[in-house]
Amino acid sequence: MSEATTEVTAAPAPRRVFIDKRSPQAYRALRATAESVRAGAADAGLDRTLVELVNLRVSQINGCAYCLHVHTGAALRAGDTAQRLGALPAWRDTEVFTPQERAALALAEATTDPADAALQEDAYSEARRVLTDEQISAVIWVAITINAFNRVSILSKHPVRPIPVR
Repeated sequence: MSEATTEVTAAPAPRRVFIDKRSPQAYRALRATAESVRAGAADAGLDRTLVELVNLRVSQINGCAYCLHVHTGAALRAGDTAQRLGALPAWRDTEVFTPQERAALALAEATTDPADAALQEDAYSEARRVLTDEQISAVIWVAITINAFNRVSILSKHPVRPIPVR
């Protein structure tokens, strides 16, 4: 007697809720926070390329494809280079970042992983050497804000569609 084989198909993954669309007031508030943070960073004397490096590094750590897509374009429009963006995951091992950028990146990483007290202390000590109090505050706020956007996009599973090659 032969056994009947039953083909089991996996159920399609449930569609994610785009929480930015489902809760537009909360998302508008987050966007307003981001605009305020970006203005505060500029007022503190931080270049837009540094802000975008922080956005990208935090998004790399969190694995947010959508934010990586958005902020790579923003960094390039702000004047950053493909070389620097490609080297960003290994920023400690290259000389292409300024002392101010390196301090901001370390502070952004410490903000993204607040449970690592030693990382926080090291990052803060370095930041104190090359950034003003206003710049330290601005970098931390940039990192906090992009962390929030990362969670919105990751949990909503915002798609990244291919860009046609010209």
